[in-house]
Amino acid sequence: MSWITKTFSSSIGRKIIMSLTGLFLCTFLLVHLLINLQMLRHDNGDSFNFWAEFMGTNPLIRGMEVVLMLGLILHSYQGLALAIKNKKARGAQGYIVNHPEANSKWSSRNMALLGTLLLIFLIVHLMNFWIRSRFDAMGGLAEVRVANLDHPVGDLYSVAAASFKIPWYVALYALAQIALGYHLWHGFTSGFQTLGLNHRKYSPAIRFTGYAFAVIVSLLFAVIPVVMFFGDNYQPRPATGNTVEQSLGADPALR
Repeated sequence: MSWITKTFSSSIGRKIIMSLTGLFLCTFLLVHLLINLQMLRHDNGDSFNFWAEFMGTNPLIRGMEVVLMLGLILHSYQGLALAIKNKKARGAQGYIVNHPEANSKWSSRNMALLGTLLLIFLIVHLMNFWIRSRFDAMGGLAEVRVANLDHPVGDLYSVAAASFKIPWYVALYALAQIALGYHLWHGFTSGFQTLGLNHRKYSPAIRFTGYAFAVIVSLLFAVIPVVMFFGDNYQPRPATGNTVEQSLGADPALR
């Protein structure tokens, strides 16, 4: 076994991978949030569909999408492997009286649980949006015209607007953002620490940035479906051709 394999299969190696992939995923979260906020504009989804089309057709973005998915898979796998290894280590020392709540934060002790909740949400979320738009699956997307483009685009906005009128989906989305907030609360700062990027002078600023990032990003993500659920102005576009209602599995007789 090479030194590289030994290094990245060790606990510290796994933590380094978790830190690098986690900080990379933070940049994606910020871009994703900025695009999602476009749904709250009162333009019938034009701005959101415009940027969704750009993200889905730009060659550079599509290339980074592959890197993103690999990073997400690697982050999830290393997190699970690290959690299992830590659990086995605690089991082997079960006779020792331990009070973890006195030595660490709740978010730190429950990173595996929070990560699992996020993974379940991501599977549902990716199936409803990413797989539908990228692979024309689950009914695909209706095509609509938007401002500043001379060709029709997939109406991903209507999928979101329809989904965010479903109470259980909005509740799942909001709950996942709470888990995301806790996950980022610990993960952002610990990522810098694992990489050795901590200094007495700069660490307080890193911690503040991490806490602010965790609260603001997760809160804004949660606000979007809640606002669209209660807002009468956020409705799917009128159905034409391949309808959103059909792609969501609604009974045509009920429309």
